[in-house]
Amino acid sequence: MIVTLLTDNLRAKLSFLNHAVSPNSQLEILSNFFLKASKGKLTVSATDLEIGLSSSVPANVEEEGETTVPAKTFFDLINNITEEKITLKTKGTNLELTGKKIKMLFQTMPPEEFPKLYEEKGEEAAVLKKELLLKDFNKVVFSASADSSRPALSGVLVRKEKEGFLIVATDGYRLSLKKNVAFETKKETGIESLLLPARVIRELLSIKQDEDIRLNVSEKSNQAVFTQGETVLVGRLIEAEYPNYEKIIPTGFDTKTGFDREEMHKAVKICSVFARETANIVKLSLKKDKIVVSANTPSVGEDTVEVEAKTTGEENEIAFNGKYLLDFLSNTEEEEVVFEMSGPLNAGVFKLSGDDSFLHLIMPIRVQG
Repeated sequence: MIVTLLTDNLRAKLSFLNHAVSPNSQLEILSNFFLKASKGKLTVSATDLEIGLSSSVPANVEEEGETTVPAKTFFDLINNITEEKITLKTKGTNLELTGKKIKMLFQTMPPEEFPKLYEEKGEEAAVLKKELLLKDFNKVVFSASADSSRPALSGVLVRKEKEGFLIVATDGYRLSLKKNVAFETKKETGIESLLLPARVIRELLSIKQDEDIRLNVSEKSNQAVFTQGETVLVGRLIEAEYPNYEKIIPTGFDTKTGFDREEMHKAVKICSVFARETANIVKLSLKKDKIVVSANTPSVGEDTVEVEAKTTGEENEIAFNGKYLLDFLSNTEEEEVVFEMSGPLNAGVFKLSGDDSFLHLIMPIRVQG
């Protein structure tokens, strides 16, 4: 393999591909990047067997070939060199990197030991617009669990409905749901229901490209393969029954209030400073024309912040984990938020003013007094 390319192009790709490198795996090959030079480009791949990432950069390929290279060392080096162009050349079991003023030699491992990201792509099931993906999935994916011991809760459910698609995520303490999500699907291979790992969705959202995203589903390997331009993201579908989330969504409320999202976000951030020592408990006291946001830690002190609001129904109080409130408020962009509740021990429901297709639910925390 002999290939010459612009360092900046490679650097931009490696920062993303590094997300799939497995630093602590018992399989040493998983701590390497896989490099393949062919047809005017260098393709770099990484996988930890949970997800796989691959992307290409334009290159002058003098001699086609493939190899692997220690990912951390290679990544750190590319981030620090100032050479505009570099040449990569395989020499036996080594990879030589040269520039105008530098020369490095990396120990490599046999490329055939690197696992394939997928055996087959499978049928194309849907096309996703990047702007819609960012808008809709950002509001949902943060509610998925980071705990892999309950696989279903670590995923985002995508389900076909009469009008568009529904996406939902929950960790058992909070839930985000968005309806009428627009995917372009093919009738013969379209999606009915998929449970995608939340980690895959987060990586998809972080790809800094604007092209449409094509989703292929391989039934043979139970994988979802997302392709956007020269970038490929592969994740294994979760095989687990999703919980009946609909039964925990309240059907009515005693109190309804509307407020400015940004004003509430600032208030909760202020109170979260005082809530750190008491399990992040932040209390909302709903009055007719305001919401009093407060936190109280005996060893630190207490604070209250008033947020303008328009409340109908009973005046009420409820307490939440402040982190959950901040997650919701920072992952939505709409200005006006509507909050509904029916007592301090029942789930509180957040909606977006004028948008019936979205809701966010948080389970309350029982507090004394």
